Amino acid sequence: MGASGGAPGGASGGGAGARVAVTGIGVVSSVGVGVAAFSAAIRGGRTGTSPISSFDAGGFPVTMAGEVRGFAPGEWLENINARDWGRSAQFAAVAARLAVRDAGLDPDALSRAEAGSVMGTTGGESTVLQELVESALDDGLKSLEPDLIAQLPASQIANAVNSELLLTGEAQTVPTACSASNFALGYAYDLVRGGEADIMIAGGADAVNRATHAGFYQLGALSPDVCRPFDAEREGILTAEGGVALVLEPLEAALARGARPYAELLGYGVNCDAKHMVNPDAASIAECMRLAQRDAGVGPEEIDYICAHGTGTPTNDATEIAAARQVFGDRLPPISSIKSMIGHTMGAASGLGAVMCCKALQEGFLPPTANVRAVDPQLGPGVDCVPGTARAASPRVAQNHGFAFGGNNAITIFGKVAE
Repeated sequence: MGASGGAPGGASGGGAGARVAVTGIGVVSSVGVGVAAFSAAIRGGRTGTSPISSFDAGGFPVTMAGEVRGFAPGEWLENINARDWGRSAQFAAVAARLAVRDAGLDPDALSRAEAGSVMGTTGGESTVLQELVESALDDGLKSLEPDLIAQLPASQIANAVNSELLLTGEAQTVPTACSASNFALGYAYDLVRGGEADIMIAGGADAVNRATHAGFYQLGALSPDVCRPFDAEREGILTAEGGVALVLEPLEAALARGARPYAELLGYGVNCDAKHMVNPDAASIAECMRLAQRDAGVGPEEIDYICAHGTGTPTNDATEIAAARQVFGDRLPPISSIKSMIGHTMGAASGLGAVMCCKALQEGFLPPTANVRAVDPQLGPGVDCVPGTARAASPRVAQNHGFAFGGNNAITIFGKVAE
């Protein structure tokens, strides 16, 4: 995944090649389906979390999550039968279909092109696993349905995208948890930039489920009501679900076919410190920022906005700001978290952050952090988390964060496309 650089375990995309544009976006989220609905909700600071309905949460003190209510995949899918795929794969396939439509790509031409997909995830087909476990506990292993078992592999998430779009290229599912979409974007970027693919679909998907909810509850990381990143009284995350897909293609080819790119993917950085299972490391995160900026060919002074990992836990937010200070010094760019509105969508999280970076660059605004009552003074001076609703601005370069357990860090950087 790119040439090695920086600290051991770090990498940035290597080698000069084609400039890579984001030409299509598809979103399935708790605040809307489609890029327009999603962006409008985020700009308005709308919160999409609500009481859990997808499983019996009665035994949990915390019962809020960001669920996609009323999701009907058959309304968008054209080539696959939703009943043959798990919920995460359905999210991914619908997001990919919407992204291709948004990009204005001819489906037949796409199926003939060197094109594939890279999708990130945390829990894979977690709801399928949940159903299988419950069935086995109730009625034994002989009760397990073969068709349901076939849906279980995490690889089915990218397979669903390729099957829905009739793609013949790679179908990779990247299981690097909460940074997975950024890993996927970086890998897809390398394939397009290096000429190994004409077009790639990159993003991620995950579904709300009992195991993930229970895990974060046991860690003491769940908020009892809403997510308040950077707030003095923040208490934790809310689990959430969704799917996201971005179409990547060479900028020159996109412009030649008359596409209007959202943004240019300038570069990325990844590293893994493996210092602690759950606690992030500021020095490693700072190094990942430097790797990404080096690959993108920009300096810290050129970053106009940071879409934070911003989980809303006391430790994550403090570590993320501390890492940013190591790179940016006293000049912190505006830094906000869309998890305040949609919750933590796990493997889709950094992909949804990438969407808002692209929209911010295209339309001229800074995405907000909702639910903030008072910025935590212990984070230090100069933390502008864009509280409340979006703010008009003219960003030209945006940095998108994704950090995962085990120190798996991935950062992508996007630039405004000159008109």
